[in-house]
Amino acid sequence: MPGVKRERDGNVGVLTLDEPASLNAMTPDLLGDLARAIAEMTGDPQVRALVLTGAGRGFCSGQNLKAAQVLGDDIAAGVMKYYWPTFKAMRECRVPIVVAVNGVAAGGGFSLAMAGDMIVAARSARFIQVFSRIALVPDLGSTWLLPRLIGRQRALELMMTNEPLSADQAKEWGLVREVFDDAELHGGALELARRLADGPTRALVATRRLIDESEHASYADQFRREIEIQADIRQSADALEGRNAFLEKRAAVFTGR
Repeated sequence: MPGVKRERDGNVGVLTLDEPASLNAMTPDLLGDLARAIAEMTGDPQVRALVLTGAGRGFCSGQNLKAAQVLGDDIAAGVMKYYWPTFKAMRECRVPIVVAVNGVAAGGGFSLAMAGDMIVAARSARFIQVFSRIALVPDLGSTWLLPRLIGRQRALELMMTNEPLSADQAKEWGLVREVFDDAELHGGALELARRLADGPTRALVATRRLIDESEHASYADQFRREIEIQADIRQSADALEGRNAFLEKRAAVFTGR
């Protein structure tokens, strides 16, 4: 059945957008299944990181225009009902998410890739905003996420010109962490996800939350907020293990608790 394929690789959950005939174009059904897949995978305490990728020749080609009618006459209400829960699930996921972009990430697919924590890409990957080509504005969080990742001027350049961004250029601009030969993408994404999964995932996710909150906070407010989170996180089992391992001069073994 089309939708999102779920797999496990040790303590890493692998989610694959699995509608390759449309280059995994977004529909309410596909994104709804992605939200369910994230909940199912992270409901297992043994899963400590996720990889999100696409089947076939592309990661996600953006909105499936034939399915857009499902959103109804009130587009804003439809998008918030059918799409926002999935993006929210990614931004608030209890474990880190590595997005492995194979082929094209266009329009809303570009937005989806940025909703994860780190992006790795196949050498053949291309990122394209696409919206102004059809006289629309970027959506699904692009105008919030992209300037924060690559800066205002570069974000405007991509959004206004619709020029595709290659994987290598995306890495140079700071959008992508690492570029792999196409055949090596899956293994490279898993290696990074395993590294994160073996880390203090509770602290990693709290760090993500602080970074997101900092966009709207003053320096003084963020200074205090960091200490508040720190006071809570330092009571965790992983924080105790980290301190003991440091004192005992050994590698820490984290459990995500």
